[in-house]
Amino acid sequence: MLPESLQQLIDQFKRLPGIGGKSAQRLAFHILRTPREDAERLCDAIRQVKDRVTYCSVCNNITDTDPCGICADDSRDRRIICVVEEPQNVNVIEKTGGHRGRYHVLMGAISPLSGVGPDDLKIKGLLTRLSDGVEEVLLATNPTVEGEATAIYLARLLKPLGVRVTRIAMGIPVGSDLDYADDLTMTRSLEGRREL
Repeated sequence: MLPESLQQLIDQFKRLPGIGGKSAQRLAFHILRTPREDAERLCDAIRQVKDRVTYCSVCNNITDTDPCGICADDSRDRRIICVVEEPQNVNVIEKTGGHRGRYHVLMGAISPLSGVGPDDLKIKGLLTRLSDGVEEVLLATNPTVEGEATAIYLARLLKPLGVRVTRIAMGIPVGSDLDYADDLTMTRSLEGRREL
């Protein structure tokens, strides 16, 4: 039987996404073995994140300043807004260096089975931002049923407003084999073909 405080730590770790019982136990025992200073640094880091990190009032990205660094950067192209589902999606796109516009984070995707509808997403803020000289909205929602439903909904909502609506390309990943592509992925690859 474990001491109550250690069991509480294991239980808290199990609440984290992707952490099962064994991983939670390994993490808890690791913390138990580390010097107190390391454990205190971890506690401080968690506290600082909870105290300092918030959501940008413009794009809903995570930030410790408001507006966030991307929204405040005058060198970014204000005419293009890339719409993503979650804040972590911004980092994925930023790593590529391929997008020099702004972002808008929806904070989810339409999922009727989970009870998430358009009114539950940060769509009103996106519509408000269109009056700021936006010419293109790039939909970069995930290639899932929910992401596709969200992209289709947004396209139908935005096109009548006179803004160009585009979608990220989808298809066969680099380094993979065509034999392993499912029908939908292959179809998307053919639809998104481009001239060389």
